[in-house]
Amino acid sequence: MKRITVLIKPASSLCNMRCAYCFYSDVSASREIPSYGIMQRETARAIIKNIFAGLVSGDEITIAFQGGEPTLAGLNFYTDFTAAVDELSAGIQVKYTLQTNGLLLNESFIDFLKSREFLVGLSLDGPVAVHNQNRVDNKENGTYGRVIRAKKLLDAKDVPYNILCVLTAESTRHVRRLWDFILAEKIGYVQFIPCLEPLDGIKSGAALTPERFYRFYSELFPLWQAAAEKGRYVSVKLFEDLAVLFIKGQAGSCGLAGGCSPQIVVEADGSVYPCDFYVLDRYKLADLTKMTLKQTFEAVIHSDFLQSEQYSANKCGNCRYYPWCRGGCKRMKRAVYSGKNGNCGFKDFLDERLDALLKFIVV
Repeated sequence: MKRITVLIKPASSLCNMRCAYCFYSDVSASREIPSYGIMQRETARAIIKNIFAGLVSGDEITIAFQGGEPTLAGLNFYTDFTAAVDELSAGIQVKYTLQTNGLLLNESFIDFLKSREFLVGLSLDGPVAVHNQNRVDNKENGTYGRVIRAKKLLDAKDVPYNILCVLTAESTRHVRRLWDFILAEKIGYVQFIPCLEPLDGIKSGAALTPERFYRFYSELFPLWQAAAEKGRYVSVKLFEDLAVLFIKGQAGSCGLAGGCSPQIVVEADGSVYPCDFYVLDRYKLADLTKMTLKQTFEAVIHSDFLQSEQYSANKCGNCRYYPWCRGGCKRMKRAVYSGKNGNCGFKDFLDERLDALLKFIVV
């Protein structure tokens, strides 16, 4: 039985927001064609056909829609896409996820997401002042009110969702404020995403540093633990991923265990890339409108991107965590693993909190 995830960008890099730290805007600006526009129906049908040509009864596939902003493709795109999947997926378990900024989520869209059992990832950086500092629309107006409206609709319709919260150098200074907001809004699942420097390495005032990464999670852990002990458990993705990694030896997130695991990232024209952080011309590996899923996966796993040595054990010295993290995700190196003084935010946090974490979480 195969379990596969295919990440699709139906609106390419198009977005109705202008977030100051957007990593995909940075990526797409480095390509010859910054945006491939909205995925055409013929392209979607060809992709679907080639995906399911490589699957058999009993297999499981997750189709994850991201962007840019994927809802710009329109509700009709998703109704047509899922209907086409239904025609070819007999005996195959299909799961859908959608990562969105929430601005276009209305009742009709959310009713559809519920009917097709989508898991939604909603981008929300915290209370209004924190969120609006970076997450603005194309007129530079804050988007907090519209995102909260989308959250309340998801709550009302009982659609499952995770909150995706970008950690900037500034927002990590407000741990208590962020945590109180999470509890007040009754958020059950949250993933904190490190804000990254641009690909060209130019310093960014918003980008996370290993020092700030450590301080944030070090301060967050006792707040999280205290709330859980009082019956208010919040799923913090990093904490749960660490427990699974150190107890079961399984990486719940790409890059958490070092190196690069194979990904199939599909742009709006059908082109395939090995990593969402590197959807760049030089890493284009295949065309899913012309190749089966099996052929595409083989192109990814045999690519120079995955085969190249990313790290040397020497750089980590005798760190006791190296057998698990192996130096970490190369794109998050400067944000998490390699500080200006040679320190590692990941190691510093684990030194301080891992034992308590493993005693507290049961996996």
